[in-house]
Amino acid sequence: MPNDKDQPGTPPTARREFLKSAGLFTVTAAGLAGGLEALTRRPGAGSAEAQGTAFVRPARPLGPYDTKEAVTPWEQATTYNNFYEFGTDKGDPARMAASLKPRPWTVKIDGEVKKPQTVDIDTLQGWFPLEDRIYRMRCVEGWSMVMPWLGFPLASLIRRIEPTSKAKYVQFTALYDPKQFPGQRGNVLDWPYVEGLRLDEALHPLTLLAVGLDGRVLPNQNGAPLRLVVPWKYGFKNIKSIVKITLTEQQPKTTWALAAPDEYGFYANVNPAVPHPRWSQATERRIGELGRRATLPFNGYADQVAGLYKGMDLRKNF
Repeated sequence: MPNDKDQPGTPPTARREFLKSAGLFTVTAAGLAGGLEALTRRPGAGSAEAQGTAFVRPARPLGPYDTKEAVTPWEQATTYNNFYEFGTDKGDPARMAASLKPRPWTVKIDGEVKKPQTVDIDTLQGWFPLEDRIYRMRCVEGWSMVMPWLGFPLASLIRRIEPTSKAKYVQFTALYDPKQFPGQRGNVLDWPYVEGLRLDEALHPLTLLAVGLDGRVLPNQNGAPLRLVVPWKYGFKNIKSIVKITLTEQQPKTTWALAAPDEYGFYANVNPAVPHPRWSQATERRIGELGRRATLPFNGYADQVAGLYKGMDLRKNF
């Protein structure tokens, strides 16, 4: 298992230069938000072709949360996706992505918080310095990628809104709009898509709210304009196109657990020792590679997150 914790962090000056070279940063956080907004408003911004040619991602030192593994090429990361709001085929999200309009966009924050509010996406991302994180991503279907996300820790937002003493979980709700999401015109799932985390999972420094991919504005097919990234869990936990974040006292219901409770649990931690009822999880196929590789416990992040589940039966709490 790679020891990701020993990698040197990116100095603040280098981080600013990286963002400036990507066209996403001027001087202030507000400038960064404006840069992302301008990119998403330009013609064709929702397509992989338009965003794929917008920038060249410069080299940078690995940060403390980065994996050393090779990043999945942009063309594959943006055209092989599960995003049922656009359709059930892997290529549907990229083909249908232009129907989603990621601006204007607001996120409602409510529940067990002292500062409930509805905030514009550009204001929201302007509150925090953006970081890039190179994470493994493992799908419950048995394939995987390595993704270079751009975003901010969910913990930063949670601390800003000040949870009450009753807050134990965080529920996320995605956009419901069949005009923008043609896949929602069918009943393959109960819409809108909802997901959840325990509060300590949400506060873990690995948990990210992403607004970009590979130094570029987040493509529609990858969850624009705001998505969750929890790298030690199966990909379906990483809800896309978030419009609502609710802190709750009770464990929230989640879309796939409601659809097939015997197959998809609330925790969805990557565990090679617990097979899916219809296939083994012991190995995975890395997109772009031939053959299969061994699946790592907690997707390779056991050193960082296994302590969250001390004493739990990870077969029962799957």
